[in-house]
Amino acid sequence: MADEEQNENVEETTPAAEAEAPEAAAEAVEAEAPEAAAAADEPGDEQAAQAAPSASPKEQRRQARAAKAAAAAGARPQRTPEERQAERDAARKGKAARRRDARARVRERAKAARTEAGPTPPREHGEGRQKVRQGVVVSDKADKTITVRIDTARQHRRYHKIVRSSTTLHAHDESNDAHVGDTVVVRESRPLSRLKRWRLVEVVERAR
Repeated sequence: MADEEQNENVEETTPAAEAEAPEAAAEAVEAEAPEAAAAADEPGDEQAAQAAPSASPKEQRRQARAAKAAAAAGARPQRTPEERQAERDAARKGKAARRRDARARVRERAKAARTEAGPTPPREHGEGRQKVRQGVVVSDKADKTITVRIDTARQHRRYHKIVRSSTTLHAHDESNDAHVGDTVVVRESRPLSRLKRWRLVEVVERAR
C-alpha cells in the first residue's frame, strides 16, 4: 500500500514539474536576451571580434590605424584640387612674410650694433717686406736669367745634427752681369715669367 501511494505522488508531481520547466526556461532566455543584445551593440566587442586572437599585434595596429584614418577622412570635408592649391599658396605667402620680417629684424640689430661701435677705422697697409736671399750662380746660359743655388743649414730638432740642404731659383738679370760661380743677392719680386719670381740685386763676390 505504501508503495502504491508513493507511485501516485510521483506521477502527480512529475507532470506538474514538466509543465513548469518550459516556462522557467523561457523566462531565463528572455532575461538573457537584452544582455546579449546590449553586448552586441557595444563597438568594443565588435573590434575584439574583428581582432581575433589569431591576428598578430602588428595586424591589430594596422587595422586600428586604418580605422582611425577612415574616421578622419569621414570627418574632414572634401576639397577640390583648386582649393588645396590655394591653401598651399596662402601658407607659402605667410612663411615668406615671416622670413622677411625676421631678416629685417636681423638687419636692424646689425645696424644698431654698427652705430654703437662707431665707424671702422681705415686700415693702413705698410709696404710689404720682400724676401732676400744670397746664393751662388750655377747657370747663366739663358738670356737675362740666372739660376741661383741657395744653401741652407739647420739643426735637427731631435738629433741636433746639422742638416744641409739646397734649393735653386731663377732670377732676372737685366744686364747679364752675373756669371757662373758668382755670389749674388736676389730679392723677391712680382712674377716675371713662368719660373722667375726673383730679381738680381747685386754681385757680392766674383768667381775666381
